[in-house]
Amino acid sequence: MFARLFFILAQYKISSGFNTGELIATFMHGVQLDISATAYFIALPALFLILSVWVNGNWYGIAVKWYSFLLIIMSLIIIVTDSILYSYWGFRMDYTPFLYLKTPAEAMASASLFSIICILAIILILTSLFIVYYQKIVCKFFSGFGRVKNRIAATVLFTLIFASLLMPIRGGVGIAPINAGTVYFSKDMFLNHAAVNAVWNVGNSAFEQKPSENPYLFGDKSVAHEIVDSLRKEHAEPVMILNSQSPNILIIMLESFSGYLASDSTVTPCLNRFAREGILFTEFYASGTRTASGAPAILSGYPAQPTLSIIKEPKKSQSLPSLVKILTEKGYNSSFWYGGEINFANFKSFVIGSGFQNMVTQSNFSSEYYNSKWGVHDHILFDALGDSLQNARQPFFTAVLTLSSHEPFDVPMETVIKGNDNISKYKNSVFYTDKSLGEFINRAKTAEWWKSTLVILVADHCARVSESEPVYSPKLFKIPMLWLGGALDTAGLKIARHGDQTDIPLTVLGQLGIKAAFPFGKDLFAPHGASYSFYTYNEGFGFITDTSEYIYDHKLKNHVVKADNGSNFTEKAGKAYLQVLFDDYLER
Repeated sequence: MFARLFFILAQYKISSGFNTGELIATFMHGVQLDISATAYFIALPALFLILSVWVNGNWYGIAVKWYSFLLIIMSLIIIVTDSILYSYWGFRMDYTPFLYLKTPAEAMASASLFSIICILAIILILTSLFIVYYQKIVCKFFSGFGRVKNRIAATVLFTLIFASLLMPIRGGVGIAPINAGTVYFSKDMFLNHAAVNAVWNVGNSAFEQKPSENPYLFGDKSVAHEIVDSLRKEHAEPVMILNSQSPNILIIMLESFSGYLASDSTVTPCLNRFAREGILFTEFYASGTRTASGAPAILSGYPAQPTLSIIKEPKKSQSLPSLVKILTEKGYNSSFWYGGEINFANFKSFVIGSGFQNMVTQSNFSSEYYNSKWGVHDHILFDALGDSLQNARQPFFTAVLTLSSHEPFDVPMETVIKGNDNISKYKNSVFYTDKSLGEFINRAKTAEWWKSTLVILVADHCARVSESEPVYSPKLFKIPMLWLGGALDTAGLKIARHGDQTDIPLTVLGQLGIKAAFPFGKDLFAPHGASYSFYTYNEGFGFITDTSEYIYDHKLKNHVVKADNGSNFTEKAGKAYLQVLFDDYLER
């Protein structure tokens, strides 16, 4: 109850938009998960109760005290962190952040020093208060344990108590156990999220990290495959827009660049200027919400999954098709550039497994340039990249991942976009990266390699650039993709066909005349092909076409947006796509 109240107060900017009755309803509906979490907590002490009947001494009270202290600390770390960072995430905390603790420096780099200090201070204060409360109020109830006259009767009683916890843990006697969606009750996702017990959610997602069965079985498997195959069907050879069949290829993945902002010339003036010189894809979407989902989509044509990331499992990620390996076999010299710590979130394993021949990371730069919490800033990375490409063996395939527009949005320039709120800081960091990119492109245009190069500018993932937009909003997932370079045979062209990051490999290879198997992508230049975008967020998926939208929330077990003129095609296609995708994931 305290945790939910703390969450509502911490998110006052959002919660103040609801009336008292709606907020009280979150407590009423959320109590199911609260009881389940409480039963989990009680299970171990209840088991030890049986032992305390037969083993004398005051050990039980001491054990429960330290067990309670551990739970207090762990729970408050989750409660406080989740409540404060919900504005960034847009969903309740699950086990995902803990996967990044293998590289704590990079994990902490997302938050500002002030945020970290505030979170730690609040955790420390609340932990102290709850421990003092335990010492003064709760401890006295454990005096006298271990002095039982009828041990057999006590053993039977305590065994029944322990066994009885199964029902509240499962949430009842039904066939299906309780899940986060059980407490959803509103059309507004914030109220549903407020009802969720964050500690329960973290624990539950930890145990469900590697499902052995597909949780997205919406229908017959053969029918689902037929639908997905129909979406990928190409009716003709692609329209050629390059003047070379073996151009250099430079993919620049722009950290957190949202199309929501990229259309704003005050935030991205360079990108907007370059859009008039190349080919702009105006209906292009991110596959997911993190770099760990964007990179496999861009380089392997593999869509993001709602709660998992294939990049975290090297055995699976190394089985993916690879744009890099295909180009390497065709004689391309490949390299991957990132100004930060490449070990973050198993990224190094993915880069190596993708087949890159060379890798440039933070360790390749002098420590004097380590002026960002994530690594070297973008202008330093672009300067080094420009120097390197002057002497690169051609044809080359180079992928670059920027980092300066990542939280906490610290950039080495005088503030251009004023404001202390996170959205303003984010916009300012995007302005800096756009400026650094603009300087790099302008320099590249004077280089000899530019004449035979295709440059692809694309965001690595979407960004929550507006707290007023729900986490599943298509506006948030829309990102820029722009093709530039001397290898283009046309300029000033806009492509309105719907696509997403998974379409990049086939679209590039189509221009090179190379046939390859990327089971979830399509060639955006193939005439008369299907026009759709698919993306996933933490709790569901979105499927968008030229005329329809369908967004499904798996915990709610229902759509949150449905606009398809009553045809139901978008719903069927989106569900089939996710079902086939997750079957493929499990089989790898």
